Amino acid sequence: MGQTKQDEEYGYDLFPERNARKPTQITIRDSLFTFRNKCQVMLMFAMETSPYAKLLLSAMKNSGCKVFKDRHFSCEDCDGTVSGGFDAASSQIVLCQNNIHQQAHMNRVVTHELIHAFDHCRAHVDWFNNFRHLACSEIRAANLSGDCSFNNEVSRFNFGLKEHHQQCVRGRAVRSILAVRKVSLEEAQKIVDEVFDSCFNDHAPFGRIPHGNKDAKFAYREYMNRDRYYTNL
Repeated sequence: MGQTKQDEEYGYDLFPERNARKPTQITIRDSLFTFRNKCQVMLMFAMETSPYAKLLLSAMKNSGCKVFKDRHFSCEDCDGTVSGGFDAASSQIVLCQNNIHQQAHMNRVVTHELIHAFDHCRAHVDWFNNFRHLACSEIRAANLSGDCSFNNEVSRFNFGLKEHHQQCVRGRAVRSILAVRKVSLEEAQKIVDEVFDSCFNDHAPFGRIPHGNKDAKFAYREYMNRDRYYTNL
């Protein structure tokens, strides 16, 4: 009962294969004929071509947290309501192979979860007990991953003018908290409001809000060239 309660409180019930707390045995049939193979291929493509992912992977390596594809990513079947998650207990990103079917979606999920992993690497995030820490990382992930880009919002039939991006980030952060923690809507909104300004303005490691691939490519080039120029004092 205690384990079941913990799974529900921390969102593990959304990721059934996490319940066993042990690596999933992958058969030859799995690797050739199921969603798992497609997921692995799309993950590799995201890591090698997405400027968002490439910047985050470089930043984590420079912070002493090098990411390994086979160790830190896991393609699994999940609840139908989620696309991915970051398991802080194992420092592993879960990609929901049954819910991710397009490369653009995979790129966005990988980026979103890598932002959580980057926060886990650079700061002492108390994911399980401090809701403000969780809210801050969810705000950053929604803000910097492209979740709230103009094209994505239009595809959801969400339109707005004044501070629409901020409202999208706020809403997605609240929904993410509600998905993995047993709190009320009012409490989740209050937590997000308390940390929103500081976390929304934390753009590390991008240096700016990347509103699309063009912005992300520029941020990646700038990050990779950050030590190229210097001044003699």
